Formats: sequence, C-alpha cells, structure tokens
Amino acid sequence: MKAAVVVDTNVPIVANGAANHATPDCVLRCVDRLVEVRKKQRVLLDDGLHILSEYMKHLSLSGQPGMGDFFMKWVWLNQANPRNCLRVQITTQEGSDDFKEFPQDPDLENFDRADRKFVAVALISGLDPPILNATDTDWWDYREPLRRNGVTVDFICPELMVPRD
Repeated sequence: MKAAVVVDTNVPIVANGAANHATPDCVLRCVDRLVEVRKKQRVLLDDGLHILSEYMKHLSLSGQPGMGDFFMKWVWLNQANPRNCLRVQITTQEGSDDFKEFPQDPDLENFDRADRKFVAVALISGLDPPILNATDTDWWDYREPLRRNGVTVDFICPELMVPRD
C-alpha cells in the first residue's frame, strides 16, 4: 500500500511558479515532489472538503497552465480513488473555524488557523503522514510543538525558512 501524505496548498502554488519568493530550484523541487506524490503516495483529504476547497481557490481544475494545476486536476479526478486519495473525517468545533482533532497545546495557540485542517487530517488519519510545505514559514516556526504532538513536516525548500528574531 502507498504511504500517505498531506500537501499544503503552498506546494502546488510554488510548482505553478506563482510564489515570487520561491527560488527556481524550490519550484523544481516542488514539481518533482508532486510527481512523486502522484506516483508513489496517497493524498490525504478531509470529508468536509476543507482542503479541496482551498486547492480550488488557488489552483485550476483545468490542469493548466502549471504543474500545480496539473496536481489539482489529478486530485480532483482521483479524490474518490482510495489507491490515490484517502478522505478522513475531521470535526469543526462549534462556533469556530478550528477542528477538534487539532492539538490543544498552548504552544500551538497562535498557529495559523487556515493550516489547522492539514494538521487535523494528518493526526486523525492514524497513518503518520508528513505534511509537505514549500514556503510557509509558520510551519517552521511551530515545527517543535507540532513534532511533540505527533506531526511531521517535510520542508521541501528549507533554505527559505528564515528564523524569526
């Protein structure tokens, strides 16, 4: 069975060449990583379509013109194919935009709410998947509390993770 992975939206955005702060090398690594995901891994999604909806806001379902768009089309076409994609159930907390599956750790209190769905999916899946990140430094800033809570982040472009002072 293929290993599972969670793909933050910034990875296909960078693969499209749409992140002006990403280096050409970072773009190529994101393209290569998305090719590897399609061939060798299963993409984890949530049953409430939170991840897929975010992909659709930033990527084209036509599959063009970039490799990130190609990934979006592939996910769209394979979302119900358990060999390529797997949906897990995450629970929205009543009256908020947070998820019950997100760790209740004070060190994660200020973690980006828009990225909490990825963490919730990774944790509830029980598959110990890495979360792929290209350029979002929030993942770097919170890597230690995330790791303590069982979340692994795969930094595709670690040279772009500049520590905050």
